[in-house]
Amino acid sequence: MKNRRTIRKYSDKDIDNQLLNKLLEEAERTQTMGNLQLYSVIVTRSEEMKEKLAPFHFNQPMVKEAPVVLTFCADFRRTTIWAENRQADPGYDNFLSFINAATDTLLYCQSFCNLAEETGLGLCYLGTTVYLPNEIIDVLQLPKLVFPVATITLGWPDENPSLTDRLPLRAIIHEEVYHDYTPESIDDIYAEKEALEENKHFVEINHKQTLAQVFTDCRYTRSDNEAMSKGLIEALKKQGFI
Repeated sequence: MKNRRTIRKYSDKDIDNQLLNKLLEEAERTQTMGNLQLYSVIVTRSEEMKEKLAPFHFNQPMVKEAPVVLTFCADFRRTTIWAENRQADPGYDNFLSFINAATDTLLYCQSFCNLAEETGLGLCYLGTTVYLPNEIIDVLQLPKLVFPVATITLGWPDENPSLTDRLPLRAIIHEEVYHDYTPESIDDIYAEKEALEENKHFVEINHKQTLAQVFTDCRYTRSDNEAMSKGLIEALKKQGFI
């Protein structure tokens, strides 16, 4: 785990379907709410479908270049239809059910990622999946109570990038209760990150004063977050979770 890298460039070697299915099956041992497995995975291999998906992942090159793209979906539809066909009254068209299914899905996704990397495969997790969910829903023809929450590009690595930095453990651990951060503790836990030459360069090329400003003013802005939040809520309504 300490040596894991995000891989965005892949070789031309394909991923055998037997291997892919083996990994997906092994990942099913992941913990899941009520043993319901509230997830589905859309496997995209065709160039045509990658072309359709790419614009909604901001045309990141690996979406079209990876041999396989996996969209992990929170899925309460299968359970709902099962209940309806077994004289049961499902009540899963609500936000709590979405949270439960999304949690199941992300746990399953991470287990798959760990297994895939153990075999030598490389992958990139795309956070863009929840930025434009309506469009992804349409492309993948997702019915009610199915919602995309994570996308993985997968392939055999054709690069060996440097490890990215991480905050020290003391930044995330709170003993017994949450201990709020002070200006002094923030200085302490972000000092190493802010001192890295690549992050200093990041600040310089974005014409900002601090690394934090790069994130708030350039990468994850208030206006973008609010606009995409609106789209996310609209998609949750469309899919029947609100």
